[in-house]
Amino acid sequence: MTSFSFEQIGTIHSPYKEKFAVPRQPGLVQDGGGELHLHAPYNQPEAVRGLEDFSHLWVMFIFHQTMDGGWRPTVRPPRLGGNVRTGVFATRSTFRPNPLGMSLVELKGIHCQGQSVILQLGSLDLVDGTPVVDIKPYLPFAESHPEARAGFAQHAPQADMAVEFLPLAELQLAKHAGKYPHLRRFITQVLGQDPRPAYRKGESAERYYAVRLLEFNVRWRVVGSLNQVLSLDED
Repeated sequence: MTSFSFEQIGTIHSPYKEKFAVPRQPGLVQDGGGELHLHAPYNQPEAVRGLEDFSHLWVMFIFHQTMDGGWRPTVRPPRLGGNVRTGVFATRSTFRPNPLGMSLVELKGIHCQGQSVILQLGSLDLVDGTPVVDIKPYLPFAESHPEARAGFAQHAPQADMAVEFLPLAELQLAKHAGKYPHLRRFITQVLGQDPRPAYRKGESAERYYAVRLLEFNVRWRVVGSLNQVLSLDED
């Protein structure tokens, strides 16, 4: 078998500090944007010349947090409840023969200064620190097919799980409103997707969860079909 090696061209900076609760596709969380910082020798303004004329990019990246787990011929997609096995090539599972992923993201701006070339991106589905190996401009005329069939993922997942903030969380939201004016909306949209493992969904028992978002450790509990945010503790 032929092997290949790739150079990392940059690193993603995003509000998602761990895999848990990362949206399953880009564009699902309004305030979940981030940046791509290009590395030397690719951090040259000439390398991104003309890119500002494109509104969206394909970002090719490495599933670095799961690559050591190897690949699996069948996986259990969360969209099918986590209890139906499907061929890995019929999914976007991270457990692939090669740990390559791709995401279609909005390009909001390009910042070049000195040795720094930063692409400002819209809503991401990438964890902070994700290695990027390539970017390509999105071409609507060739890559947009609204009539295409998408198997078990034809429609966007439901993201309507109720979220409420308990008193301590409300105080902490107010404290950080100056720096993060949309923090409430961001957390609401992340938790509204119900990030629990598929096998936990539908449980009636009250359970507690935590996830690192931005600079906060967000703690919440699930009571029936309601997420109750308990606190937003600074890391």
